[in-house]
Amino acid sequence: MSYYIGIDLGTSAVKLLLVDEKGAICGSVTKEYPLSFPQPGWSEQNPADWWKAVQHGILQLTEHLDKSQIRGIGCGGQMHGLVALDENDAVIRPAILWNDGRTAEETEYLNTVVGKEKLSALTANIAFAGFTAPKLLWMRKHEPENFARIKKIMLPKDYINYRLTGVHACDYSDASGMLLLDVEHKCWSPEMLDICGVTEAQMPRLFESYEVIGTIQGFVSGALGLPRDCQVVAGAGDNAAAAVGTGTVGEGACNLSLGTSGTIFISSEHFGVDPNNALHAFAHADGHYHLMGCMLSAASCNKWFCDEILKSTDYAGEQAPISKEKLGRNRVYFLPYLMGERSPINDTDARGTFIGLSMDTSRADMLQAVLEGVAFAIRDSFEVARSLGIDIRRSKLCGGGARSPLWRTIFANVLNIALDIPQTEEGPGYGGAMLAMVGCGAYESVEACAQALVHVKETLEPDPALAARYEERYQQFKAIYPAMKPLFKVLK
Repeated sequence: MSYYIGIDLGTSAVKLLLVDEKGAICGSVTKEYPLSFPQPGWSEQNPADWWKAVQHGILQLTEHLDKSQIRGIGCGGQMHGLVALDENDAVIRPAILWNDGRTAEETEYLNTVVGKEKLSALTANIAFAGFTAPKLLWMRKHEPENFARIKKIMLPKDYINYRLTGVHACDYSDASGMLLLDVEHKCWSPEMLDICGVTEAQMPRLFESYEVIGTIQGFVSGALGLPRDCQVVAGAGDNAAAAVGTGTVGEGACNLSLGTSGTIFISSEHFGVDPNNALHAFAHADGHYHLMGCMLSAASCNKWFCDEILKSTDYAGEQAPISKEKLGRNRVYFLPYLMGERSPINDTDARGTFIGLSMDTSRADMLQAVLEGVAFAIRDSFEVARSLGIDIRRSKLCGGGARSPLWRTIFANVLNIALDIPQTEEGPGYGGAMLAMVGCGAYESVEACAQALVHVKETLEPDPALAARYEERYQQFKAIYPAMKPLFKVLK
């Protein structure tokens, strides 16, 4: 029997899966690590915490296994984070994460001075505050001494792959979110590197997600007990890896992910760009391309409201009073912009907002507004996709938030599409293991692997009457952000 390790390097924890050659999950380990907010809107982590958690996780995951049977490792990870290494490959400063909002000035510079049209021509995307290029500009301006020390620029999961193999590598899907990659031609953009003051020598080597970048280093093999010939593939950004794990590959497939962030992911065999750049045009882990809309706060909105406001961790219990009769009839609305917002509004000033409160508003009404607000915000990106002529009739649904039957019902009816729930829903970690299988030759392609291993266990169809009620509520929701936008700029 052969085994593969899939790593999901998330924002709050790393989850490791042990998967056999038939796709069965034989073990799972989660290790948490701290998240730092040094200033309002900032978000950082220490890469050493990631590596420590991965090591401990691998040891625990494989403690009762003949480790010689482990053939490959694939990692999916949080995107966009800036990991800067010096000439000794030591981390220069804490990683600036995907949900960090400090780069509003740099983002504005890129989009207005360099220009959205030029950025889109060079990279197929415009600047968003969470992307890596604005972080480099921020570091060059505010930490010039640290910036001058940079020898290698990496993304979070690439740092883990480096510690495993000693190879500085990055895959095309993750690199697409840096605003440094010419996505269409799959190479670093010389013009963008020059704009950010870095060179190609400082960038990692590029690979397809399923390509092997190297094998386990000797001292890592000794410490973790992994075989020296265990192969490590380039892996993928978390959304692309999750899409592989749900079988969202090939032409026109769609996946919704309800994790800390929320995404709509539409795979394509052909390169294409949203003319308004409200959706990201990225490379996919299957070797092709995808369009993606990303909201910064999705399931994290539910966690925030329950943990911090209601002081409750009984998420299911808090949702219990929200009966189906109440759906589509809530008079309370919530803008889910707790960390600003990316797709499709691209506004770092936007903030979470309740509106429509009255003396008879209950805690259940407010929680329902949070769940519906996330669904409405995802629909904003759906509407952009539909405006491009993309006909979305159904989608896979994954992520921690998708475990809530209530939230699944809300999403199916707000979007008015069928939602397929995968039999195995393990997100980026499962996709990472699948990429490792392809890299090790167990399957000839990502599509073949997905066809063999990914199955749907349940399909949720929308209810026409409820979908109609939500259509009316969504039209009202759409009017809130434009009315609030001028206030967000002054309410700081």
